[in-house]
Amino acid sequence: MTDSFTICAADHTDESLARAAEEHLLDGITATHVAELFKALSDPTRVRIIGLLAHAELCVGDLCLVLGMSQPAVSHQLRVLRNLRIVSARKEGRHVFYTLADEHIHDLFHQGLAHIQHD
Repeated sequence: MTDSFTICAADHTDESLARAAEEHLLDGITATHVAELFKALSDPTRVRIIGLLAHAELCVGDLCLVLGMSQPAVSHQLRVLRNLRIVSARKEGRHVFYTLADEHIHDLFHQGLAHIQHD
């Protein structure tokens, strides 16, 4: 990496570069959804829940026990994750079991973890 930077003056424009870059510009709705996903991942409790669910389907009671949290607190976090389609739920009798919604979430979690653990 070099210590010198190319400075782009405010009055400088390269329309061909700008048009090429514009092809990659997210629309407002998509950008909002991605921001909401990362906002959900900005909470350590939710990240811990995702980490647990990346390895096993668990019911609310199991999550409460492992996390040392109350059922209402865990349920609140799960509701946030469910509303953003990060986790999915299935009911079995009186118990609700949670798992990650899809492989994208699994991969996103593990990529983030690998990035943090990388030396």
